[in-house]
Amino acid sequence: MPSPLLAQRQVLAATSLSYVLVILDTSIVNVALERIAATLHTGISGLQWVVSAYTLSFASLLLSGGALGDRFGARRLYLLGLALFTLASVLCGVSGDWTTLVAARVLQGVGAALLVPASLALINQAYITDPAGRAAAIGVWAGCGGIAMAAGPLLGGVLIELFGWRSIFLANLPLGLVAIALSARLNPSERSPRVLDLRGQFSAMLALATLIGVLIEGPVRGWSSMPILLAGVLSVAAWSAFIWIETRQAQPMLPLTLFANPVFSVCVAVSLVSALVLYGLVFLLSLYFQRVLGYSPLCTGLAFLPLTALVSLGSLVAGRLVRAWGSQRLIGGALLLYLAGFGPLLLYGPTPSYLWVALPMPVIGLAAGLITPAATSALMEAVDKHRAGIAAGTLNAARQVGAALGVALFGGLLAGHLWT
Repeated sequence: MPSPLLAQRQVLAATSLSYVLVILDTSIVNVALERIAATLHTGISGLQWVVSAYTLSFASLLLSGGALGDRFGARRLYLLGLALFTLASVLCGVSGDWTTLVAARVLQGVGAALLVPASLALINQAYITDPAGRAAAIGVWAGCGGIAMAAGPLLGGVLIELFGWRSIFLANLPLGLVAIALSARLNPSERSPRVLDLRGQFSAMLALATLIGVLIEGPVRGWSSMPILLAGVLSVAAWSAFIWIETRQAQPMLPLTLFANPVFSVCVAVSLVSALVLYGLVFLLSLYFQRVLGYSPLCTGLAFLPLTALVSLGSLVAGRLVRAWGSQRLIGGALLLYLAGFGPLLLYGPTPSYLWVALPMPVIGLAAGLITPAATSALMEAVDKHRAGIAAGTLNAARQVGAALGVALFGGLLAGHLWT
C-alpha cells in the first residue's frame, strides 16, 4: 500500500495529465484546420463540425458523467472515459474522411465528459481529510487545464510542422497510456445510488445538437431552407421539453432552482459568453492567418502568443486579484477588458495586417484568463456546499456550450465573407 502522501500525488499526477489532454483538444485542433480541409476536402461548415463535435458531446454529457461516476464509482468511470478518449484520439489520427473524423471527435467528447467529473471526485477522495491540500490540488488541476488551453495553438503548430496534422491526435496515445497506467493503481471509489435523468439527458443533447446544427448549416443551406426550418422547430421543442422535464424530475440532471440565485446565473452566463468569444475568435483567426495571410501552422501558433500568453498570465494572477478585489469586481473588470479588446476588431476592414489583429490580443487574453477563476470562485461561494458538485459541473458545461456556440456563430457569420 502506498503512503497517503504518495497516493495523493499519484491521483493528482494522473488526473492533471488527463485533464491536460482533454482541454488541449479544445484548442490544438484550430491550427490544423487548413491542413484538415485540404486533406479531407471539406469547407468552413465541415471544419466547424470538426471543432464543435467535441465540445458539443463534452458539454451535453458532462452533468450525466458526474451522476454515472457516483453510481458506478469514480475510478471506474475515470478509467473508462480515459480509455475511450485515448481510443477516439487514435481514430481521429487515422481518419480517412470527414465523417469518420467528426464521429471520432464526438467519441472524444464522450470520453472527456466521463473522465472530467470523475477526476474531480478522485481528488476529493484522495484529500478527504485534508481540505487545504484538496483546495491546492484542485488549483493545480485547474491550472494545468488553463496552461493546456493556452499552449494548444503553439504546440499544435510545432507538431503539424514536424509530423503533419494527424500527429495532434496521435500524440494523445502515449500520454493517455501513461495516465491509464498511473490511474490503474488508484484505490476503488465508493458508489452512491443516484437516479439517471435519461429524459433530461436526451432532450438536452437534442436541443444542443439541433441549435449548433442550425447555426453551422444555416449560412450554407440557407436560413429559409426546409432542413434548417425543421431543425429550428425541433430545437425549440427540445429546449421546451428539457425545461419541462427538469422542473418535474425528482432528481434532475440540472436543478433549475439553481438559477434562482442571481450570482449563480451571472457566473454561468459570463463563463458561457467568455468561452463563446474566445473560442470563436481562435477559430476565426486560425483560418484568417492561414488562408488570408498565408501563415504555416507553426507561424499561426506563434501568432497566437500575444493572446495565449496573457490567458496563462491572467489565470496565474486571478487568485490574488480575487482576494484583493473580490470575485464580482474582477468579473466586471474582465468584461470591460473584453469590450476594450474586442471593440477594435469590429472596426477593422476585411483584411487587416497581423499587427492590427495582434494589438488587442493581449487585452482579450487577459480578460479570458481572469474570468474563469473569478467566476468559479464567485459561484462556489454563492451555492450551498451540498450542491457544489452540480454547480461546478454546470459551469464547466456552460463553458463548453459557449465554445461550441462561438465556433458556430463566428464561422457562420463569416462563411460567405472572408473565406469565399
